[in-house]
Amino acid sequence: MRIATYNVNGVNGRLPVLLRWLQEKQPDIVCLQELKAPQEKFPEEAINDAGYNAIWHGQKSWNGVAILSRGLEIKETRRGLPGDPEDLHSRYIEAEVGGITIGGLYLPNGNPAPGPKFDYKLAWFERLTYHAADLLKAGKPTILTGDYNVMPTEKDVYKPERWVEDALFRPETRAAFKKLVDQGWTDALRKLYPDETIYTFWDYFRNAFGRNAGLRIDHFLLSPGLDTRLKAAGVDKQVRGWEKTSDHAPVWITLDAE
Repeated sequence: MRIATYNVNGVNGRLPVLLRWLQEKQPDIVCLQELKAPQEKFPEEAINDAGYNAIWHGQKSWNGVAILSRGLEIKETRRGLPGDPEDLHSRYIEAEVGGITIGGLYLPNGNPAPGPKFDYKLAWFERLTYHAADLLKAGKPTILTGDYNVMPTEKDVYKPERWVEDALFRPETRAAFKKLVDQGWTDALRKLYPDETIYTFWDYFRNAFGRNAGLRIDHFLLSPGLDTRLKAAGVDKQVRGWEKTSDHAPVWITLDAE
């Protein structure tokens, strides 16, 4: 089973790129972030025609998350994180697919930091951590994947000294990610490639992609037991070089059957 995550940076504007990638790679399950489309504007028909069914949590102009599946039933279990009924951002969606609980997330950027946006980021991270603990207690195979907007270590960022004050790399953000992982989750890409330079995002400016001046901010966290089924992982970096593409590349893992 191949599971992927992809921040599409606008599902309708980047639809040809998304459909091309789906056709070429045919992942079994896909989590999408930054749909930037209200609920009624999600391109369901085009996704269905590509061989996928979908659930999504849209929002006009910003945010938005979705889960796609090829040939597997999607049973939605949650949309939105618990803990703050006032939070209307469409940043989390969860479902059971193929015997696995999949949480697709788009964590807040948090810039400028310090400030209200950074406070929101850390509060959202705390809510995610509480919910993640409950998912672990449930004991089901679980994956939390998406755009975390955090570079966990210096190894995950080109020229880390330039990012010291950025919300994606501040000590508080990295500590929050570590606190989450330390519950017992496995960072899938780092399990297989502990020392390699791996990026999932390259800015549109200053020829960042051409210089490979990237960040690793899209992550797969696996619950105990799933880590032993992890057989492969990677980044479809070539997609970042396509015309009118997202500033993220799709990230994927392959799991053995139980």
